[in-house]
Amino acid sequence: MTANDFRKIALSLPKAEEHSHMDHPDFRVAGKIFATLGYPDKSRGMVKLSPEEQHYFSKDYPDVFIPVKGAWGRRGATSVILKSAKKEALTKAIHAAWRNTAPKRLLGK
Repeated sequence: MTANDFRKIALSLPKAEEHSHMDHPDFRVAGKIFATLGYPDKSRGMVKLSPEEQHYFSKDYPDVFIPVKGAWGRRGATSVILKSAKKEALTKAIHAAWRNTAPKRLLGK
């Protein structure tokens, strides 16, 4: 997958918008970040998963999903190695990050 593929998946979600944060693109819903691109370098993205989701994505796709170091990682921030990612797994992870961040009114709850 490429940064453009990541961007297309993120922006396909309801009310998702692209902004910039600390000189790299981020993707937000209702003003809250659910994913980013280009940090710590251009070969990676990041998705905000729950710690449980992070565990399973990292276990099932260890060459793609890696917990971010420190407190952010313990709370679910997960680095994505773009070149190793397949569309299905990346789509599931970005959708999960969006669901974790979106307001309930967008989730239909």
